[in-house]
Amino acid sequence: MTVTTTDFSAWSHASLQRVEETLRRVLPAPEIAPQRLHQAMRYAVLEGGKRVRPLLAFSAGELAHADPARVEIAAAAVEMIHAYSLVHDDLPCMDDDVLRRGKPTCHVEYDEPTALLVGDALQSLAFQLLGEYRLADDMKTQLEMVKLLATATGSRGMAGGQAIDLASIGKGLTVPELEFMHIHKTGALIRASVLLGARCGNGLAEKEFGQLDQFAKLIGLAFQVVDDVLDADSSTATLGKTAGKDARQGKPTYVSAIGVSRARELAGELRRDALDALAGFGGRALRLRQLADFIVLRKF
Repeated sequence: MTVTTTDFSAWSHASLQRVEETLRRVLPAPEIAPQRLHQAMRYAVLEGGKRVRPLLAFSAGELAHADPARVEIAAAAVEMIHAYSLVHDDLPCMDDDVLRRGKPTCHVEYDEPTALLVGDALQSLAFQLLGEYRLADDMKTQLEMVKLLATATGSRGMAGGQAIDLASIGKGLTVPELEFMHIHKTGALIRASVLLGARCGNGLAEKEFGQLDQFAKLIGLAFQVVDDVLDADSSTATLGKTAGKDARQGKPTYVSAIGVSRARELAGELRRDALDALAGFGGRALRLRQLADFIVLRKF
């Protein structure tokens, strides 16, 4: 069967619509006290971003024959963690940015204390969702899902990667050092997205979870390489965030380490390796393959 680009577009549009509706439903309503905090939480999460992580969760869930009603909660939880990380990353004490997803950053639109609380509250709500909804057939698996997201979020994952990033400003890192940093900062949550989506389903062997994890690790690195290239190559209007800021702040990137041309080649190599990790899944991994193409070949 030939699957067209239109088919992927329709699937991704439907999945994005589903996660957006889920986020609107599970986020506190703006009229509930404390109203300003809840309004800021919704501002930070809704109507913005490519939603790559939720799409990865839906793709892996489809591979594992998961109920989409379960996956949508896992996808929303991951997106809340991602949104919280962006809100905190943009604060003056971190990257000090004023534009995110084509609109003023949360601390600019509201204020710094509110933005700090938005991140705290979104992180808490993500874990509340994993405890409140039935996402797996047995509680052991669901507890593993909580542990998985916690590890991806904390000092051995995203927060740790951000700490390494901040400590590396003004330094030249080698490619292995960059990989170590981004396996934590960017890759940990991408891997969690895939594995959480798959854990919502049934019937996968541990070896298959290992294959999915390898795919996610490689495509997470490719995602960061492409981000570095786009930051160097694209305009602020195209990106929806301040372009060229990494270079101005002296942050080590794949572009600063190996140049734009070699970084593009590396992204392609990582994509090929990621697709190879899916070889044993056949047609079940179609959406993951399409997302790998989207992540590496995107222009925005």
